[in-house]
Amino acid sequence: MIRVFVLDDHEVVRAGIVALLEAQDDIEVVGEAGTAAQARARISATRPDVALLDVRLPDGSGIDVCRGIRSSLPEVHCLILTAYDDDDAMYAAVIADAAGYVLKDVRGSKLIESVRQVAAGRSLMNPNLTHRVVENMTTNAHSDPRLDSLSLRERQILALIADGLTNREIGERLSLAEKTVKNYVSNLLRKLGLQRRTQAAILQLENR
Repeated sequence: MIRVFVLDDHEVVRAGIVALLEAQDDIEVVGEAGTAAQARARISATRPDVALLDVRLPDGSGIDVCRGIRSSLPEVHCLILTAYDDDDAMYAAVIADAAGYVLKDVRGSKLIESVRQVAAGRSLMNPNLTHRVVENMTTNAHSDPRLDSLSLRERQILALIADGLTNREIGERLSLAEKTVKNYVSNLLRKLGLQRRTQAAILQLENR
């Protein structure tokens, strides 16, 4: 049996994934969670073969959960659930040492096959793109000098962006108005020479 853990903060989505997986003769869902904190504790306790991790969570990011799992429980293979199919998603998954990523609108049969492949120790990553990401990470092994231009508050906000928090959630965490956070984000993107929050998040993850 392939033992799977499911992390998604949307209960209906999570229930659908669990039901889909449980319907397979060779797959058993050994645990589920809706927050990063719950997932860290429960995955350590259940030690599944595969952890299916949503990227955006109310208390952090599935990317960080994946990094922690791969560091402390390398035998657990991770699949990242993402809504976006682009290089940013690939970068984030590679940086977190995930076995692959699947889109949230993927067909059920494709998700099941992905779980089986990852459980068998296969990587779903395109080797050429993976090589490109690793090369980029090696080039940027030292802290990116662009980060030195950020203020302490901007560094705090960048770290929370990398954890998957929205502007509103960052405001609540730092006791700032949502509009103020938006201004900070615009400023830090300008200083870093970036256009999107996802690009900033990846830069932060690469330099942690």
